[in-house]
Amino acid sequence: MQLPGTGSNQTFLFHLQYIYHNEAFEKPFFSTYVKTSMFTLYLLGLCFWPPWRDQCSKPATYMYIDPNIEDENFYTEGNTSLSDPTFVPIKFPDPSDRSSGTESDDSSVKSVRFSKLAEVRHMSETDATEALLARLSYQASIRAGEVARRAASKFPIQKVAKISLMFCILWFIANYTYQIALAETEAGIVTVLSSTSSLFTLILAALFPSNLGDRFTLSKLVAVCISISGLVLVSLSDLTIEVKVPAGAILALVSAFFYAAYLVFLRRKVDHEDKMDIPMFFGFVGLFNLLLLWPLFFLFHYSKWELFEWPTRHQWTFLLLNGLVGTVLSEVLWLWGCFLTSSLIATVAISLTIPMSMFADVVFKRVTYPSMFYIGSIPMFLAFFAVTLLAHYENWDPVMEGIRRCYIFVFRRSRPVRISDCEDEQTESLIGINSGDHEA
Repeated sequence: MQLPGTGSNQTFLFHLQYIYHNEAFEKPFFSTYVKTSMFTLYLLGLCFWPPWRDQCSKPATYMYIDPNIEDENFYTEGNTSLSDPTFVPIKFPDPSDRSSGTESDDSSVKSVRFSKLAEVRHMSETDATEALLARLSYQASIRAGEVARRAASKFPIQKVAKISLMFCILWFIANYTYQIALAETEAGIVTVLSSTSSLFTLILAALFPSNLGDRFTLSKLVAVCISISGLVLVSLSDLTIEVKVPAGAILALVSAFFYAAYLVFLRRKVDHEDKMDIPMFFGFVGLFNLLLLWPLFFLFHYSKWELFEWPTRHQWTFLLLNGLVGTVLSEVLWLWGCFLTSSLIATVAISLTIPMSMFADVVFKRVTYPSMFYIGSIPMFLAFFAVTLLAHYENWDPVMEGIRRCYIFVFRRSRPVRISDCEDEQTESLIGINSGDHEA
């Protein structure tokens, strides 16, 4: 069974289209729920990954001590408190082991009696760490201090879970609306409209910036528009345009907006990748979606919005494969790249998967494409490199500078200069020079 408007050269139809149409399992909610719940696999790291286990056992009072700040009240009993005292018996040496030549046998010599119990207090983990740093060499203390600084700035597990709860529904809505659009509308149209997430990201990042690189510039707007136009040309190389606007097109725009909102607000909440473990974040996203969204199965089934149906073994195979590769792995890598660069670069780069997959088919499968595809791929790659440069040079806006220079050049050149004005100015300057000479 072939999708409408597709051919052997339509390579950006991923496993979702295969599951929906070839496998006759058109269940967008079920697919989104299963694939999102698979994020819980990352929570196994709490059992097997030592840094995550250390976060579970780390005390809540853990903090980083800045050596450059002097605080007389810091080293108080509350901050450097020891554990409650415990008393252990002291093992004295056996009197029979003492050498008779070294000890006096005179009974008149007074002896000193010591307590048979020793008071033991344990130092807290934080103070023990600081004491260890104090005994290290200079270079080793610098490295250990940097590790301690990153550990102190990292969010605890409770806060990561709270952030995941805030964004899990936003992420689910973005993916669910995208999959409904993919099931209802031609994949090429959905892909083109989903690429508008870069435009939404540019606008939202300018309104809610997380760093200086999110500042709105005319050059970024031009680069985003060039990227979208290139994607339109690539999709037009094998796309059937309908006269009426399908409902899936509106859902694709909704998905693009929610995806941009999820990305921008998450970057605003977590401004650096060292503060939060991204796999842990997605693990809690999957857990909360698994626990909170299962009642919707009954609502959608009895309202006949999406009848519940258990997949076959063959359908499960493709569904789980798409979830592991296309969701669990790719989403973590993509969000990690977003934190390392910027939200705008990430959304522009995600549209490059379409021409790159087509290029892979040209190289490995010897698939031929019309010239429209190659023409549209050029502005997409140019827009990506342009956005990367603009993000690196935060205050650089070459388009605005070019417009300003053209404006100055055109209007200064077209402005008439009267000869009489020049002669008057020269006469005044000469009079001023002559008067100065006379005074001298």
